[in-house]
Amino acid sequence: MQNIIAQLCDNKIKYRLDEPMKLHTTFKTGGNAKLFVLPENESEIQKIIEICNSNKTEVFVIGNGSNLIVSDDGIKDKVVIHLGDNYSFIRRVDENLIEVAAGTKLIKVCKYAFENSLSGLEFAYGIPGSAGGAAYMNAGAYGGEMKDVLVKCNHISMSGIIGSLENDELELSYRHSAYTESNDVITSIFLKLKKGDKEEISAKMKDFMSRRKEKQPLEYPSAGSVFKRPEGYFAGALVEQSGLKGKRIGGAMVSEKHAGFIINYDNATSTDIINLIEYCQKTVFDKFGIMLESEIKRV
Repeated sequence: MQNIIAQLCDNKIKYRLDEPMKLHTTFKTGGNAKLFVLPENESEIQKIIEICNSNKTEVFVIGNGSNLIVSDDGIKDKVVIHLGDNYSFIRRVDENLIEVAAGTKLIKVCKYAFENSLSGLEFAYGIPGSAGGAAYMNAGAYGGEMKDVLVKCNHISMSGIIGSLENDELELSYRHSAYTESNDVITSIFLKLKKGDKEEISAKMKDFMSRRKEKQPLEYPSAGSVFKRPEGYFAGALVEQSGLKGKRIGGAMVSEKHAGFIINYDNATSTDIINLIEYCQKTVFDKFGIMLESEIKRV
């Protein structure tokens, strides 16, 4: 790590030591990252990967941390690359096409689209992730998905090579993209939107946000829906029908408002949350014979 830090300093790349990961996950849990790096452009991302490769050290890339559980022990053996506000931009490529840096918050992109009378992204208003994360997992809500508007991603491979995937190459399906099967780092995404009426766009955004507030426990830290939807079923309904609403392990709780959410109810640890996820999986399987698959990545 000392060699890596020295090389980061030589290249004037910002970093932090022993950074609390609870500040960078929507669950607000997790131990410290030994080395937390904040690149500000694509060339810095490329340089960090090159430095880590030369020092035989893995990297772990995070965005807004909205689908992530970090161990209470933290991240000691990997260099964390944070693509957040430090790596954020929105560029108008042509009348209906925009390029968005991977670290840009999705809600900011939705507001940009509204301000420029661009429609197609209203479904994403309120999803608490970054643009790169949304593309990575083909985020969706209320009948819309990123695949409806995502046409291209730029990326850097773990060997430091810049590349891109377009259209069908993205392999977008339910909570899946080509990037979930690779270690390539998404650096920017391209969204093809369409001209719309600002009042109609605003009305849709307000409607979706109102529904979120009514049905989801937004007042508590969470990672959104915990489980993928099993074919022919709804995960939240299976959890509720298993009598698990309000179930607590430590400070983690199955939301009483929406059983598909596990919330940090009272100073939960990552271990509390993981144990509750596994308890829900076992209980639902014992009752229905269906193994729920978690959407949330653990590190």
